[in-house]
Amino acid sequence: MLKRVSTLLAILPFLASVVIAQEFKVPVEYYKLDNGLKVVLSQDKTAPVVCVAVYFNIGFRIEPQDRTGFAHLFEHMMFQGSKNLGKMEYIRLVSENGGVLNGSTRFDFTNYFTIVPSHKLETMLWAEADRMKGLDITQENLVNQQGVVINEVKVNVLNRPYGGFPWLEMPQVANENWFNAHNFYGDLKDLEAANLEDVKSFFDTYYSPNNAALVIVGDFEIAEAKEFIKKYFASIPAGNLPALPDISEPEQKEMKLKVKEDALATEPAIAFAYHMPESFTPEFFAMGIIEQLLVQGKDSRLYQKFVQELGLTDNVYGGINSGLGNMFNYNGPMLFDAYFFYSGEDKTQELIKIFDETVSELSTNLITQEELDRAIIKLRSSFYDLAGSQFGLGRADLLACFSLFYDNPALINTLEDSFKKVTPELIKATAAKYLQKKNLTVLTIDPKGKN
Repeated sequence: MLKRVSTLLAILPFLASVVIAQEFKVPVEYYKLDNGLKVVLSQDKTAPVVCVAVYFNIGFRIEPQDRTGFAHLFEHMMFQGSKNLGKMEYIRLVSENGGVLNGSTRFDFTNYFTIVPSHKLETMLWAEADRMKGLDITQENLVNQQGVVINEVKVNVLNRPYGGFPWLEMPQVANENWFNAHNFYGDLKDLEAANLEDVKSFFDTYYSPNNAALVIVGDFEIAEAKEFIKKYFASIPAGNLPALPDISEPEQKEMKLKVKEDALATEPAIAFAYHMPESFTPEFFAMGIIEQLLVQGKDSRLYQKFVQELGLTDNVYGGINSGLGNMFNYNGPMLFDAYFFYSGEDKTQELIKIFDETVSELSTNLITQEELDRAIIKLRSSFYDLAGSQFGLGRADLLACFSLFYDNPALINTLEDSFKKVTPELIKATAAKYLQKKNLTVLTIDPKGKN
């Protein structure tokens, strides 16, 4: 057995070079309509289905300051009816045609998608265009969805142990700029205060074709899809987009520590977070490797330390943008985090010391080429899982975000080369710059309700 393991370790660099050489290329056709709508077509005929995704370049990061949770509330409003589809008829249209649908609100976008049999592509494009042209914005629909979202906040956060830990709470502790640090799920008083004028203004401001990307992934004919898109979307007028607010985050000067009392929690929990480098810089891709080294998989350093060696927990979670996406689908300041739950009494100071010592090893010692190769293999596997997930939705997500944020969906085919350029020396330099204790925020859960 030991001989097999040593043989495997010896050939890992060769396996990595073979895997990396066989690069996966996503087909991408990109163009814009005269009204500014960004269109991405990615053909994949492996299954007779299509994913139609519409992403709007508005997330909860830049929602109105006295309307926390409003971007999420508005996401719900998009399912309440449009000019030709009454209340619930959009959902019924998709389900009766054998499809699935959903939507979500993230830091920098709100998305809507359907996955349907290929021959229903035109139907879905017509329905999405009908929503983009205008919603059925009524007081009845608003009050109904205010109740739905308020109840969602209560169920998912307020009345659940560890409800906002750490995905909702950590940004509020680690960040200083309100746009990055507010309660984006929504304070109840703000959700209740939303009115019909807010909804209409939000739609007119952000839900225009020149603030959106339409992505089709799957089994379709490109020429035909272009005709459908022109037929249903070209006549929608462009909107007047406002200037974006300053969402930059000041440099953190010292470690932050926040203790949250949770009467519903049964055991302590602890989360650690660092501010990320700017996206698509060499350090950004190095942090992608560091994520694999520290928190992804049972061979990761934090898993080995806290689970295998110390036996303090059964797992370590986290990553870049871990609570609401991945390292590619955001467009602004972001955190890399690691967190876990443990039994017994509070061990905050001891855990901070162990965590800092474990992470600091990356900034004091060069990792081996073998360890780097393993991390790249894991990262590449994760990327392929993402790009091929949910009948094209994972791929559509990346294509839409790269269109909205960088006007370049073909970036999806540059990611592997960027990770290949990461060296042990860059890992060490990036860790020394970003994994400093002064750049660290620690959030703990104090289970006051523990019996």
